[in-house]
Order: sequence, then C-alpha cells, then structure tokens
Amino acid sequence: MSSARRFLCGYFCLASRAAACRSLLLCQRAAGLSSALPGLPLLGGTRRRLLPLRGLSPAGGSAAAGRGAAAGGGFRPSRVAVVVKTTRYEFEQQRYRYAGLSEEDLKQLLALKGSNYAGLLERHRIHTKNVEHLVDSLRNERIEVRLVKRREYNEETVRWADAVISAGGDGTMLLAASKVFDKSKPVIGVNTDPERSEGHLCLPVRYTHSFPEALQKLYRGEFRWQWRQRIRLYLEGTGINPIPVDLHEQQLSQEQHSRAHINERFQDQSSDISGPHLLPVRALNEVFIGESLSSRASYYEISVDDGPWEKQKSSGLNVCTGTGSKAWSYNINKIAHQAVEEILNIAKKQGSLNMPLNMELIQKVTNYYNESLVYSPEEPKMFFSIREPIVNRVFSSSQQRGFSSKVCVRSRCWDACMVIDGGTSFEFNDGAIASIMIDTEDALCTVLLEE
Repeated sequence: MSSARRFLCGYFCLASRAAACRSLLLCQRAAGLSSALPGLPLLGGTRRRLLPLRGLSPAGGSAAAGRGAAAGGGFRPSRVAVVVKTTRYEFEQQRYRYAGLSEEDLKQLLALKGSNYAGLLERHRIHTKNVEHLVDSLRNERIEVRLVKRREYNEETVRWADAVISAGGDGTMLLAASKVFDKSKPVIGVNTDPERSEGHLCLPVRYTHSFPEALQKLYRGEFRWQWRQRIRLYLEGTGINPIPVDLHEQQLSQEQHSRAHINERFQDQSSDISGPHLLPVRALNEVFIGESLSSRASYYEISVDDGPWEKQKSSGLNVCTGTGSKAWSYNINKIAHQAVEEILNIAKKQGSLNMPLNMELIQKVTNYYNESLVYSPEEPKMFFSIREPIVNRVFSSSQQRGFSSKVCVRSRCWDACMVIDGGTSFEFNDGAIASIMIDTEDALCTVLLEE
C-alpha cells in the first residue's frame, strides 16, 4: 500500500482535530460602529455621479491633496499594499502538511481525488510569476510595497497604504475591498491567472503582463475613477450575534459552520444585544440570507422599501449591487432560450401572438430580458431576488425580484446565515432582523482603464 493511502484515514482524523482546535480568523468589529442607534438612517441621495476620464481624484479631490497626488490630475501612490491570493496548490499543500504529509504524499492524495498535481503547480507558478511582475513594476517606480497574504491583511495595512492592489481574481478583489472604508482610497484588481479566472472586477487582462503601462496611465490621468456602491447592514432583534465568521480560510461542513457561530457567541457574551447594530462589513457584490442546509426551506418575513411585511418560504434571498448584478444575481434570474421559445409558442397557440417565430426573435427577446438584469455599479440602488419562492394559501410572494432602496428581513429560520460576498457569515436565526440598504458614503473607489 502506498504511503498516501496509509496516511489517508489518518489525515482526515488529524484534519478534523486541527479544525476543531484552530482559532477561527474573524473580522474585527469596526471601531465606533457598535453603539445602538436611535433609528435606521434614510437612504442617501440618489443622484448618479458621472465622472470624466481625466483630472479627477477619488472623492472629489480629497485624495489628490494627499500622498497619491500627481501633477496633471493623475494618481501616483507612494505606498501600495498588494493583497495576494492563496492558490489552490498552496491551499492543498498547507492543509496536508498540517496533517504531517510530505509533498509526495500530497501528489498521491490529489491523484486519488482526481486532481492534477502538475496542473495545480503550473497554475501556481503562473500566478507567482505575474505577482513578481506586478511588485517589480511598482518598486521600479520607487513605490514602497507591502506584500500581504490573506492572514496578514488587516486594517493597519490599509491605513498604511495609499492604494490597495489585489493580485488574484474576483475573490481576492472582494477580500481587498472588505477592509477598506475610506472612500478616497483606491482598490485596484489585477488578474494573475487570466486563463482560469474571469477577473470581472480586475483591470483588463493585457495589464497583467504590462503593468508598467497601467502605472503610466495612472500617472498621466488617463483613466476614470469609478465608485462602486456597496451595501451596508444593520442587525437587531433577539439573540443576535454581530461577530462574523470568515469563510475564506475555512472549508467548513455545515456542522462545523454552525459550531463556529456558537463558539463566537460564547466567546463574546456582550455581543448579545438588541441593536440596531451597524455591521463592520460592506457588501460589494451581494448579501445572501438563507438556511445553512440547502435542502431546507428558508422561512422569513420581508419588507421592501418600508412596505408591508410578507411571510415567505423560499430557497433564500439575494440582494445585490450594480457590481453584483453581473454575478450570482444574474445567474439566479437569467432566462434560457428554451424557456423563451416555449412561452412564445404558447402565446402563439393562444392567438395572442401573430408573428412568425424564429431563432433571431427568440435570441433578441432572451438577450433583452437578461440584459435588463444588469445595471451600473455606480447606481445607488439594490436588486433583490427571491430564490424559488413557495406560494400557497399560507405563504405568498407578491414580487419575486425588483429594484429597491431598502430591504428588511425578519428571520424565522432554525440554522440560517447572512453571508456577505460569499466570504463573511453572520448568524441569522429566529428573531433577528436585518435592514439592508445603500449609503453613498460606503462607495468603493476603483479604477477604469481602457483596453
């Protein structure tokens, strides 16, 4: 029997014990945000900000007066924090070595799982090479660089930096943005593995291999600032726990995930407050609320734009920003060509449609509907989606999806979570109330560069 097979059972035993013993990496409570508020604030102004291509600095000029100012209206940072993703190879290597296995054992165990060790190592090398190119480009311009991994990324690093650059994909960009609350501090994404990562939130792919060109465009002001609106959340009610669990560093089973929330409750008894409590996170993509066990229906009450409360059962609730309207929300709501064709055929049979059907028309209708689901990241509004609502004589769903400025949800769930950008989880069980809204002061400053 190979050494990998001999260690297989032992690894899972060790890994289970290790997971139970390791302290969870948790986001810290934002300073000054824990005090109870007399009432929930109203949504800020809804006027959209349109920015020209040149001569503007973040937040209407506040950054231009600081260390990032450059002649001609450009941006030239002195200090940059580069947040680097953990590759799949690094993740596998770390967790197996934690269980006492060698590199050869890792190869064999990955083969048993159907994973390609050589492929993972090659993607890791590509990522590493592109990170080195990024860092060298910055240092060649005499920019001070602080290279940080997920575990090392904290509020002190953000305060130190003039700008934050994420080196990875969209997930790394979401991580980099999660700790930035200064509206004038740019966050820039660089896709370090364009062949395997979409990188929708990152700079165009060509700058992965020619980052000095991107820097020169920043210096000359040949770009546009884009303020991506983010969602803020207030939590109140009975038995709430505003301490989050960081999902990125964990591969938790449902039982482990629930235990993590319980452990945090006992470790911080003072968190058991009635609220409203402003949570120390902002959602750049979306907020999802639902039972941890996906096969269990989520039971809650919902109010949209201060309207009447409605009892609902569904597979969960998704609330997204304009940035997130191209992500999970889009895939929840998009319609397939097949469905459009079947609906149009029914309309034709009923005599309600007197025109020939062809693939061009079906494609046009499908694309028009799907494109209507996407909107600008700078729009200060949200789009909510009820996933697979259950409608009967007890439960209703008067509106399955739509734009809103405020969504309130009262949990009637047993083991539910409120998950922010797929990476930060809050306990959200019976009695907890979440108020979800956008405040333009929470906008994230990003950069748009032309191809």
